[in-house]
Amino acid sequence: MTSSNLDAIARKMVAAGKGILAADESTGTIGKRLDGIGVSNSEDNRRAYRELLFTTAGAGDFISGVILYDETIRQNASDGTPFTKVLESQGTLPGIKVDQSVFPLAGATDYPITEGLDGLRGRCEEYAKLGARFTKWRAVIKIVGGYTPDIAIEANAHALARYAAIAQEAGLVPIVEPEVLMDGDHTIEVCQDVTERTLAQVYEQLFRHNVRLEGTVLKPNMVVAGSTCPQQPGIDEVTDRTLEALRRHVPGAVPGIAFLSGGQSEAEATAHLNAMNAKGPNPWELTFSYGRALQQSALQAWKGSAANVAAAQRAFKHRARMNSLARTGAYTAQHERELAA
Repeated sequence: MTSSNLDAIARKMVAAGKGILAADESTGTIGKRLDGIGVSNSEDNRRAYRELLFTTAGAGDFISGVILYDETIRQNASDGTPFTKVLESQGTLPGIKVDQSVFPLAGATDYPITEGLDGLRGRCEEYAKLGARFTKWRAVIKIVGGYTPDIAIEANAHALARYAAIAQEAGLVPIVEPEVLMDGDHTIEVCQDVTERTLAQVYEQLFRHNVRLEGTVLKPNMVVAGSTCPQQPGIDEVTDRTLEALRRHVPGAVPGIAFLSGGQSEAEATAHLNAMNAKGPNPWELTFSYGRALQQSALQAWKGSAANVAAAQRAFKHRARMNSLARTGAYTAQHERELAA
């Protein structure tokens, strides 16, 4: 695939008014979510739940792409249509999570490193044949006692860059996801410092590995305080600090930034995205790549029952539309009430 093709796909991923659904939960992770609604973690239930999301009528108006899991990209809808084709029929790009397990980093075992580079070239080639148009690799950056050492940031940034180069070689647009975790009692100032150090190192490594930035999408955390920090910042501070970090370290050649929700509630994630777009213009598109912040209401509405599929799809489409409004800074709490009614 030519660089112009990669660039075009990346731009489509961050198209105006649209964002990305992260439906790439591992079998264990989605099992925890199914447990929360009293549904067994069987392949049939996982497939049925993903199908209700992917077949939601009109979702393609708000969702540009969906990140799939290895199991999901190989599955079919109940009528036998491959999920990749179901998504394409909605005008939605299929993507795939390609990283594997997270392990303690040798030399700094309090901090994680994402693995999966072995065999990645072959996996990317296979996923492209299965219909994937883009990939995702999540690096986990942990703050312990208010501190993250350089080795933890550099090791993960290096892996992200190697992954991105391999993905582009296979004709797939890489989503580069360096997530600074919310876990802990650290302040928002600490989060901003670690986020900026991480972004600086990620883009240095991407440059060194000859990754074409125009054919990538960044998926970062927002700059927030740790989940157990007693001083939780307001929307304006989160917005200002996040934009400051991004403007300092993300090149304008990057077509778009698709935020992860990182444990925020549905409403929080939407409100933060809305505020950042309201404070534009910015050199890149600011959009969403949410998992729980798009799915939680749908899961609660579904509860594993075929009779609840329509209600779950309405809930999912509602959240997608709310985040679409946030793409232009047009979201308000009144929209929540009007559309819910």
